[in-house]
Parts: sequence; structure tokens; C-alpha cells
Amino acid sequence: MTTFARGQRVVGPATHYVENQPPSRTDVNEYSLNAPLAAAVESFGGGWSGEALHEAGALVGSETFQRDAYLADAHAPVAYAHDRWGYRLDEVEYDPSYHRVLGAAVARGAHTSAWAEPRAGASVARAAMFMLFAQVEPGHACPVSMTHAAVASLQDSPWVADEWMPRLLSREYEPRLLPSEQKRSALVGMAMTEKQGGSDVRAGTTVGSHLSGHAYQITGHKWFCSAPMSDGFLVLAQTRRGAQEEGLTCLFVPRILSKGQRNVFRIQRLKDKLGNRSNASAEIEFDGSIGYIVGEPGRGVKTIIEMVQRTRLDCVLGSAAGMRQSLAEALWHARGRQAFGSLLIAQPAMTSVLADLALESEAAMLTGLRLSQMFEADASAADVALRRLATPVSKYHVAKRGPHHAYEAMECLGGNGYTESFPLARRYREQPVMAIWEGSGNVIALDVLRALTRDPESGDALADELGSTTGASTLLDAHVERSLALMAELAGSDPRDAQTDARRLSENLALAFQASLMLRHAPTTDAEAFIASRLGPDRGWQYGSLPRGTDAAAIVARH
Repeated sequence: MTTFARGQRVVGPATHYVENQPPSRTDVNEYSLNAPLAAAVESFGGGWSGEALHEAGALVGSETFQRDAYLADAHAPVAYAHDRWGYRLDEVEYDPSYHRVLGAAVARGAHTSAWAEPRAGASVARAAMFMLFAQVEPGHACPVSMTHAAVASLQDSPWVADEWMPRLLSREYEPRLLPSEQKRSALVGMAMTEKQGGSDVRAGTTVGSHLSGHAYQITGHKWFCSAPMSDGFLVLAQTRRGAQEEGLTCLFVPRILSKGQRNVFRIQRLKDKLGNRSNASAEIEFDGSIGYIVGEPGRGVKTIIEMVQRTRLDCVLGSAAGMRQSLAEALWHARGRQAFGSLLIAQPAMTSVLADLALESEAAMLTGLRLSQMFEADASAADVALRRLATPVSKYHVAKRGPHHAYEAMECLGGNGYTESFPLARRYREQPVMAIWEGSGNVIALDVLRALTRDPESGDALADELGSTTGASTLLDAHVERSLALMAELAGSDPRDAQTDARRLSENLALAFQASLMLRHAPTTDAEAFIASRLGPDRGWQYGSLPRGTDAAAIVARH
């Protein structure tokens, strides 16, 4: 047996020295590096927000923020139904990293800045800020999105809005449940779905009995309650006033009532989710809980529809943010890793994959910012009509493209990508929630059909939007013609018969919308490659099947 003196150096293979790996992707500016996003923000009217976005880009790209994103996912929230003495507590404890991430996003207006400071481009600027934060830590984006969207439902009910709106528009963040006189800010969650109903919210059995004024007493359960430590929740219940049944009504349920009394809000358990793990989702029970009507009695769906439109918008933005993270990590790895004698990024097969991922990412981002423009305070009548159809169309397609995009980017990193030490495994688990939340595929596709029949002007507005690029691409022109013909056919057919083609119509319209946006806002090389690879006769099923002659290196360099 060979022995060595203390401190003696052993000469041998230095396996701990790593030379063929890229450096850690930290302390980068996620906005400065994302040239397509910066150009699109300018094109869609939000260029004035560049300084704030650059500051946020440096923050979310910092090593500290990325570490918090990792910790928030690794240390999932924990629910405490009772305190140590057995009293009801019904609180959720998050890792401190989650509060740091959420507080930073709120401080920069990722939630309600477009409402608080309306001006031309405010919705676009807010969307870009939202995407920067969601790119690195997606779980916190849930309460951020719901608070943003809740303003649309609450603003016309002054008995709630007068007290709560200043808090929703605040950029302060206070995670504790405190009486209103001690808390100047608030976040809003949702509790809509029930065990027996799911997406069919009209099947809910939660009951609200009128007390006095705008107040109701609520009894029932909710199968999914998003962000249960929020300060207030939008809830659907079957309300009654005396012996009169009012129907499905939207109610606002605060966690803390006047004089600091806690509302009944029993957290039964937290969901053990595939992804979105930093954000808590709970099963809850109401038992004599107090809520305040929002909108009109029996018009609950009408009351929340504008909120739903905005959360669906954020599903598009969140999916696009995830695609950017996937692309950025894949590009970074390919630029710093050699195989078979050259950098991965210089090898044509890899360059084609990366370019295709870049095209998908840019098309999703442009879709999200154009949608955001339709929600501006000064949006034109045409844009207001268009968003009714374009939002579900885009949510359907972009969100469904997210998981496959994340998987392909993860494969670019090989075995490293499959480990939880790198962010793409987390991203792969995260992307499906965007397609499931606020209506899964069939629900969204059926909403596309409803938009065409109930708001026919939305179809006209989309046709006008697509008409802006007529003549620029024969492939796109032919696709648009087919898609609009199918749209007209289904709009005039029996609703049940039309369901068979609802998904095909949604996908076709989404691709037409994206291709038109690429023609208007991306370089010609990128736009033509996107159209040919998605609509051309030689298109492939997998990423990397770009048309021959595509300058993939130029596309990659821009991203």
C-alpha cells in the first residue's frame, strides 16, 4: 500500500479541471441581449420604457436573482392549517427567495403599471417587464398576472374599487396578512373551479346568501385556488337573495375583514404540481365566509370575462418568456461548447435547430406584444374587436408550442439540460401550465368559435389585420385565404358540428397571425424562413428542418 506524506502533491489526471464547458450564464442583461424584444417594444409604442427595462434586465440576469429563482422552485411552499395551539391559521409559508422575486417584480410594475400610469405604449411596456421576470422565475408571475387582470373586473364596482384599487396599483410589496389600515398594497388571486365542474364554472355548487348591501355569506369549496396568500380573491358562487335565486355571480373575498378580523378561508391542502412549484395552489373551503358582489347578480361570467382575457394574454406572454429562456440557454451552451473539433454553434445541424428555436421565440414574443397593444387604454375600436378573437387564438397555439420548444432547447444541452442544476429542466416542467391555465386546448378552441358567432366583428378585424401583408408572401396569402374560408364556414355552421374543426381553425389563424407579424416586424430572412418552415410544402415536424438556403447563422446571431 502506497502512503503519502501530509501535503505531498500527487501527480496524475486532473479530472476536476473542466475546460470544455461554457462559463456560468450569470450577470447578463436579459433585455440588452434580447435585440428582437427591444426592437419590438419600440415598434409597438413602448420605447419610452427602455431605461426601466434595461435596469430590470440586469436585475433578472444577475447571479443573485437567478439563485433566488432556483431556491424558490427547490423549496416549495408549505401550508399550515393551524398554529401551535390548534387555532385556525390557514397560511402558506414561502421561501424568502420567493418574496424577493415577487417584491422586485411588483416594485417595477410588472403587475399593474399599465393601469396605474396609462399612456401610449403602457400595456406593451408592462408586457415586456412581465416577460423579463417570468423568463427567469415563472411561478411568481401567477399572482402578478391575476392582480393585473383583476383590475378589469373590479374597476366598475366602486363599493370594492374605492378601497382596493389604490392598493392594487401600489408598487409596494407586503407579504403578511394585515388589516387594511396597516397595509397599503395588495395582490389578488382567483378561486373559480370546483371538483365537479373544472372549466365548466357554471356547474359550481358554491352558494352565496345575501346579507345586506353588497355583502354575501359564502359556503362551498374550490378545487383550485391560485396564490392563496393573496389579499383578496375573485370567486364565483350561485347567489340568492332571500328566496330568489340570482344565478352565477362574481364575488370579491378579502382575507382580512374590517377591524382586522380574519375571513373564513380554510386551506385544505396544497397541490403537488408538475411545475409552477414556487407558487402555491390550494384546495380551499368557505364556511360562512364574507364576499362582496362584483358586477351584477347572476352575471358572473360576464364580470370576469375581461379578467380572463388578460390572464390569457399573460399565458401568451409567459410562454414567450419561457421560449426566450430556453433559447438563451441553448445559445449560450452552443457558443461555449466544442464537439468534433468545433463549437456547437458553428455546426450546421445545430445552427439550424437554434435558428428554428429563435424563429419560434420571436414569433411568440411578437404575438404577445401585439396582443398587449390591443389592450392599451387608448386601443382603437378595431383592436378591441380583434382582441376578442386574437387572444384565444394566440393562447391556444403559443402555449401549446411551449413544451416542445423547451424540450428541444433542453436537448441542445444534452445531459446537462436534463438535470435540475440547469434551468431548462425547470422550464420544461413549467411550460405546460400555460396551456392548461385559463382554459385548456378544447376550451380555448371552443371560445374561438364563440367569438366568431357572438362577436362577428372580431373575425372582420382579424381579416383586416391579415390583409395588411397581402402580396408579401404567396405562401402566406394562400394560407390566409384557406383559413378565412374555414373561419367563414364554421361561423355559419351548426355550433356542435363546428367543434370538430375548432382546433384546426385556431391553429391556422394563429399561424397566419404570427406569419403576418413576422413579415411586418422581423428581418426578411427570418420572416421568410418562418413562413416556409411552418406553411411551406417541405415543412418538417421537428425543429431544425429549415428550408434549404436559409441563413441560419444570421438568424442565430441576431438572437
